Amino acid sequence: MLSALWIIFLICALASDLISGAPYCVGTAALAGAARGAEIALSISGALCLWSGVNRVMEQAGLLSRLAALLRPVLGRLFPVSACDETCFSLLCGNLSANLLGLGNAATPLGIRTVQRMQQHSGSAGISDELCLFIVLNTASLQLIPSTAAAVRAGLGAVNAFDILPAVWLSSACSVLAGVLAARFFAAVTRR
Repeated sequence: MLSALWIIFLICALASDLISGAPYCVGTAALAGAARGAEIALSISGALCLWSGVNRVMEQAGLLSRLAALLRPVLGRLFPVSACDETCFSLLCGNLSANLLGLGNAATPLGIRTVQRMQQHSGSAGISDELCLFIVLNTASLQLIPSTAAAVRAGLGAVNAFDILPAVWLSSACSVLAGVLAARFFAAVTRR
């Protein structure tokens, strides 16, 4: 379906170019957009490599296990089954730590491994309440350092790429709170 829509949009754009008398406008715009996309991708990849390296150093230095110990009281209440499995809990904390640093792409492999481990614990073909809550927290993603957003802003020429911090902190805290409350509400409703 999307392929058909893409072809229809392309045909409409070419027809519009021919009617307006500028037959190469779509091609020129496509090439300029591709070049700008490559520039932005390179600027994001640099920041992603930097913060992924910081995350790796934190892991090697044992800071992620300390962060897991710090988060254990809160996450242990939210994920009581996963907290009993040290491997699952450390993967969960690593995923949430990567999200705290704004590294959504770096958090993805940890998130996939966490989901696989949680599914092993559920023992059923369905999705457990903990797994739903994890997906909500992973999607809402409380961020302390929005590195990817800052990299995009810097790539687009922002003078101070991190001046969005207060807005990011407030909006991500509100989205996490709303997500946790909604997940808890629906879990309670489905149990009845």
